[in-house]
Amino acid sequence: MAKKLTRREIREQLYRLVFQLEFYKGEEREEQAKLSLEDLQEVTEKDKEELLEKFRGVSAHVEEIDRLINEKAKGWSVSRLPKADLTVLRLAVYEIIYDEKVPDGVAVNEAVELAKQYGGDKSTGYINGVLAAIVRERSRQDGENA
Repeated sequence: MAKKLTRREIREQLYRLVFQLEFYKGEEREEQAKLSLEDLQEVTEKDKEELLEKFRGVSAHVEEIDRLINEKAKGWSVSRLPKADLTVLRLAVYEIIYDEKVPDGVAVNEAVELAKQYGGDKSTGYINGVLAAIVRERSRQDGENA
């Protein structure tokens, strides 16, 4: 019987899907995501739909997300970042900018947790710093637009 995933489990599965963005282009991306979701037999269809929807969101906005990361990633470009760190950043930036259901603080904290699991020794501090800069800029812009 399929089980409902927790928010954290959904984010971990989404991390795995977003990681694939580096290896596939265009329609191949969605095909690979769907194949990966088919392998998750213990996951509810509702959770699979949510994962695919969020994957599509990240995929559709990846250029804008990468531009924001490049602006804030001092000394690093998207092309030079370790793929695990880049994936964490892409997922978190998507949640911060495009997913209104996820508070900024939660997106940052969960990104740090993913970085601990998948990144290198210095990943957590670096990712936290990049995301904090993005959140600060967004808050400043929201204040100006209020």
